[in-house]
Amino acid sequence: MPSVFTHEFNTPAFKGKVSFSTGLFINGQFVDGSDNTTIDVINPTNGKVVTSVSEATPKDVDIAVEAAQKAFDTVWGLNAPGATRSTLMGKLATLMQENADELAALEALDNGKTFNFARNADIAGSIDCIRYYAGWADKVTGQVLETTEAKLTYTRHEPIGVVGQIIPWNFPLLMMSWKLGPALACGNTIVLKPSEFTPLTAIKMCHLMNEAGFPPGVINVLTGYGGTTGHAISSHMKIEKVAFTGSTLVGRKIMESAAKSNLKNVTLELGGKSPNIIFDDADLEQAVNWAAFGIFYNHGQTCCAGSRIFVQEGIYDEFLKRFTEKTRSIKVGDPFAPETFQGPQVSEIQFNRIMSYIESGKQAGAKVEVGGERQGTEGYFIQPTVFTNVDPSMKIVQEEIFGPVGVVIKFKDEDDVIKQANDTVYGLAAAVFTQNLNRAINTAHRLKAGTAWVNCVNSLNANVPFGGFKQSGIGRELGEYALHNYTSVKAVHVNLGHKM
Repeated sequence: MPSVFTHEFNTPAFKGKVSFSTGLFINGQFVDGSDNTTIDVINPTNGKVVTSVSEATPKDVDIAVEAAQKAFDTVWGLNAPGATRSTLMGKLATLMQENADELAALEALDNGKTFNFARNADIAGSIDCIRYYAGWADKVTGQVLETTEAKLTYTRHEPIGVVGQIIPWNFPLLMMSWKLGPALACGNTIVLKPSEFTPLTAIKMCHLMNEAGFPPGVINVLTGYGGTTGHAISSHMKIEKVAFTGSTLVGRKIMESAAKSNLKNVTLELGGKSPNIIFDDADLEQAVNWAAFGIFYNHGQTCCAGSRIFVQEGIYDEFLKRFTEKTRSIKVGDPFAPETFQGPQVSEIQFNRIMSYIESGKQAGAKVEVGGERQGTEGYFIQPTVFTNVDPSMKIVQEEIFGPVGVVIKFKDEDDVIKQANDTVYGLAAAVFTQNLNRAINTAHRLKAGTAWVNCVNSLNANVPFGGFKQSGIGRELGEYALHNYTSVKAVHVNLGHKM
């Protein structure tokens, strides 16, 4: 029998007791992994074990795929009308709303993000996403195409079948919702792997999915490691599609496994090194506030973080003065404290990785304007850090750090900054700050990125597509565009009168 996680929260932000099974969720039941092994879940504020969850093996992936295929063939897919899928998804969103505080507390506990951001951004966005795709479930349609009067020709957008989904640790529930929403709306069954660092909200969601009434096998959630469970999903011969959010390095491995197995359909939402461009005529106070939010939100653990801040020479000095002051004012500490903006990094591995980048910047000759050190002596806290005096060859300019570390770079004019901004292998997002509408639009159009923000950053909506150019990914999350990832298009030709 899987263990039960019980925890009493007694914090300024949330007080309450949680208790739920920590087993693998296969065919509507919580079960131990085939090897009866577990994975420790760590509290990043102190490095201590919170609980242990069951570890999935490739054999468990096989069992989950079999359950998902049976559900697809009998109770889901084309056997469940869109209206039925919509109703169940709506019930799930309602249950998420009713349990929003508990879900936020779990995110803060194993991820380290602040309760307030988890509650008001992650959980709220997750609920919006599931509700949005619940509305699409009975609206996935094909077309009737004119050919000749002797033939009826139309297309069907059919569910793919069993799909694999692998989600990251930076936005655990939000990324789960981004994956579940379009897949369920289109009628697919799912085998999903959450990050081994942040599995708690995914497991809690399994309880809510049972309560909502999803048939057994429609959604299966396997906690496990990427090298074993993730690889088994991406290389499985009976999974016809895999979706992954994470690093570009792992994205390459997912794509390779998919190609070497059954050439499964792949969508990837990968890394970024997003430019944030601030022109002389920008509202300086707003530009400073948004730039700080762009890089330090979620402790810098955001794929679209505005980590390269380009400032036009006319306001560079004043911007830097205000930006460093803003950075120093950021409250780092307990995720459950109301005044905290930045909690700990998610894990010791990530902490060490970020600190190595900071050291690399120092060794390369970049200037630390603020931060650059560990915060405190316990847990995985890092001071918000700003570098200047950088050049394009430095690792801190070119590589994704995925932490609270930004670089501020001076530029001369539009052509200069466009060249610098596009000098990256990534192309996930970009931002432009100016009060000149023509300049804003022209710059946004010239940037090689899947999302361009004007006078804001990190603004996402369930109905607006999100994804990258270049090595930032393949395909799009969110909006109607994401539905295309989860259907196969069939053309049907009906002979009405042609004789041989």
